[in-house]
Amino acid sequence: MAASYGMLDYIEGSVIAAVICLNIIIGFVQDYRAEKTMQSLHSLSAPIATVIRNGGKIESIKAEDLVKGDIVKIHVGDVVPADLRIFDCMNLETNEALLTGESLPIPKNASAVLKEADVPIGDRQNMVWASSTVSKGRGVGVVTATGMNSQVGQIAELLRGRKEIQGGPFRRFIYKVKESGKNVLGLVGTPLQVKLSKFALLLFAFAILLAVIVFSAAKWKINEENLIYGICVAVAVIPESLIAVLTITMAVGTKTMAKGHVIVRKMQALEAVGGVTNICSDKTGTLTQGKMVARKAYIPGLGELMVEGVESPFDPTSGKAILNDEVVDGSYVGRSKELERFLEGIAVCNLATVNRNEDANISSEKPAGIWSATGEPTEISLQVLAMRFGKGKEDLMATGDWELLAEHPFDSTIKKMSIVYRNHGRNTVEAFAKGAGEVVVPALNISEIRKTEIMERIERLAGEGLRVLCVAHKHIKTELANDRKAVEEGMDFLGLVGLYDPPRIETREAVRRCKVAGVQVHMLTGDHIRTATAIAHEVGILDAAMPSSQAHTMVMSASAFDALSDAEVDALPGLPKVIARCAPSTKVRMVEALHRRGAFCVMTGDGVNDSPALKRADVGIAMGLSGSDVAKDAADLVLTDDNFASIVTAVEEGRRLFDNIQKFIMHLLISNISQVVLLLIGLAFQDRNKVSVFPLSPLEILWVNMITSSFLALGLGLEEKSPDVMTRPPHSLRTGVFTWEVIIDKSLYGVTMGVLCLISFVIVIFGANDGNLGHDCNHGYNDSCSAVFEARATVFAVLSFLLLLTAWEVKHFTRSLFRLNPERHTGPFSVFHAVWYNRFLFWAVVAGFFITFPVIYIPVFNSVVFKHKGITWEWGVVAGACVIYLCVIEGWKAIKRWRGWGSAGYKKPVESELENGGANDEKV
Repeated sequence: MAASYGMLDYIEGSVIAAVICLNIIIGFVQDYRAEKTMQSLHSLSAPIATVIRNGGKIESIKAEDLVKGDIVKIHVGDVVPADLRIFDCMNLETNEALLTGESLPIPKNASAVLKEADVPIGDRQNMVWASSTVSKGRGVGVVTATGMNSQVGQIAELLRGRKEIQGGPFRRFIYKVKESGKNVLGLVGTPLQVKLSKFALLLFAFAILLAVIVFSAAKWKINEENLIYGICVAVAVIPESLIAVLTITMAVGTKTMAKGHVIVRKMQALEAVGGVTNICSDKTGTLTQGKMVARKAYIPGLGELMVEGVESPFDPTSGKAILNDEVVDGSYVGRSKELERFLEGIAVCNLATVNRNEDANISSEKPAGIWSATGEPTEISLQVLAMRFGKGKEDLMATGDWELLAEHPFDSTIKKMSIVYRNHGRNTVEAFAKGAGEVVVPALNISEIRKTEIMERIERLAGEGLRVLCVAHKHIKTELANDRKAVEEGMDFLGLVGLYDPPRIETREAVRRCKVAGVQVHMLTGDHIRTATAIAHEVGILDAAMPSSQAHTMVMSASAFDALSDAEVDALPGLPKVIARCAPSTKVRMVEALHRRGAFCVMTGDGVNDSPALKRADVGIAMGLSGSDVAKDAADLVLTDDNFASIVTAVEEGRRLFDNIQKFIMHLLISNISQVVLLLIGLAFQDRNKVSVFPLSPLEILWVNMITSSFLALGLGLEEKSPDVMTRPPHSLRTGVFTWEVIIDKSLYGVTMGVLCLISFVIVIFGANDGNLGHDCNHGYNDSCSAVFEARATVFAVLSFLLLLTAWEVKHFTRSLFRLNPERHTGPFSVFHAVWYNRFLFWAVVAGFFITFPVIYIPVFNSVVFKHKGITWEWGVVAGACVIYLCVIEGWKAIKRWRGWGSAGYKKPVESELENGGANDEKV
């Protein structure tokens, strides 16, 4: 631009200035939108406070919106949102290490009254402090200070200020210059942004080198002609729109992730998640539904009752009950007193409630479709089982026959509960109890042989991964109703019920897709090893047939895994697929073991104690629904639905994003390489004054780079995922986007495009005009420049149309343009379906095609601004160049498919592997 104004070419200078301003405006608008998007997404994962306002209504608000006097509820895993005076608590303990340095949690006492005002912070048992974490129990308190007025805020105030740089004034000056230089050069940001900034600097150095070559060819007799030509070559090598397109693509990626229930907290994760090789997932609530279902029941005299096909755990009508190979329902109860008494036991000895919402919009504590439930998951599942036969607690109470006399609540030390009712219909006082088999069975009024048989059955059910409860009953005198010991001794056995947390419906398919994609799934859970193993088999993490050499190490307890040294872990043929009774330190060791094997891993977590593993993993993922604020703060991604399938969606989106970045980078660089080839060899075309003639004018180059290529590259950034994106192994994050395939392809396509542009110029100049290059044709039109202006228009049309074709060809690096998506469409017209899916790219190509004609044909505008003129027969040359270019690309892709080079070398899973989740039991 400066050179144009300096040489008094105001039209060219003004156009360049307008293009630069337009690019700045577009870049600013897109960056602003991306920043606003990131702020809105970040707010979704900000700490949340549960506050009681508006006459007792419980609300969830941002912690920053709390005010003095608010009533706040806290429970285990929360970050305390403000300084609170506790007035109600249950087993409340908080970790205040960041304030007091005390490593152990501090127990709190709501009734404590401090007699002195200057009691140390660590001794104020009735207070909890902002930014401390709740390690145990729950509590309710009133806000006494927020923000900078809180204890931690006062510390932050003391720490506020500029970072002090050690050393003298000169060292501080060098540091500031260094940091400013990094910001100016773009060497800050995510790894991909830094890598592309370094690449841009490399291209800038290469541009200077090319300018030097141009000036050297002129023997350093630099005049305005040589200066402009050198600038043209330098501009041609710079992909001006690269950073803008990357920014827009990343912003779109974050929005797409959010729609897939994944909040991106750190941009590095957006780039990295597509390259993961291993996923370490929790079980409860992630692989499973986090809701208990009664799966089996043993009733003496009847046999084993099975419940199958449950999709909604709270819905009594979901699935079916099978007894002795017969589907049974409420009508069967009248035929069996044993079943009726068993159902009464699990219904009345129960504090849960299950309701049907007539209005699906009514909110409830645990919604599941139009059914909702409150209470403990175990009791909810028992209540649903009773309701399945019309014997729910509400059904029984509605008869008016049941009157509550006494309740002995569940206690974790004795692992059972009991309840006493008067039944007016039967004129009896009846006690029911339920609890763990090891505490209920010994107190039953049966023989020792029968007790042994029941315990053996409990072991068998537990071996299937079920949590087993024993249900008992007896008649009792009214005066003994409040004597717990008398109530729970000598009871009659009613039956056993086996509960489990069912896998999410979509989990098995998600695990299968991971295996096909070369991503190994590991389950790290705190559950019993038998429960974990059963679920792992059910969702496909463990195969029915696994190598005998790995069978003993595929499932391990945390104690067994932690007992191994690092060398012994590394010597295992494969890391465990299931680790049960997992501790936080076990998760960290697993991450470290994966890293030693060169794996790139995802770790999920929801508790405060999961934070170290989330930080240590390559990508940490926290649970948005059940996760603590500490876990969310340590994580890179947050799942808003706590669903394992959303992790797979994130991996898929990460791969799509990576592919699209490769595509638009390759498209931009193909354009740059072709222009460099054209302009460098074009130095040989000299007019009668021995001045090199531009095969492309400066504004033609800018038009192609800023208008034609930019929108095509943006369209490639919005490309949908490739059909094979989850059937190929993870990409190497060490190699990055510049793989050998990308380097070779862009070089081949770029050189081919440049040569075809050069040949087009030669055909028009030497084939039709006897080599007449005129004189002063770089400045403007004169009578001797007709051939040169027509040749430039031909080259411009060839370059523009070949870039349009390239945008569709690079949609896939190995598949033919005419068979881009055989999974969806086949036949001679499949190409039209394939190019239509990406509407933005389609219309960008169409617009690029039609806009070429006014640029070439509008009088004055074409000759004065772009320094070319309208063409006629030369369109045949353009068409021929397009055909040749298509043949070269299609031929090269065919060779890659034939030889299995590049991405064509990925082994496509056969049908049997797809069914089994892929045959990829590698060492990690």
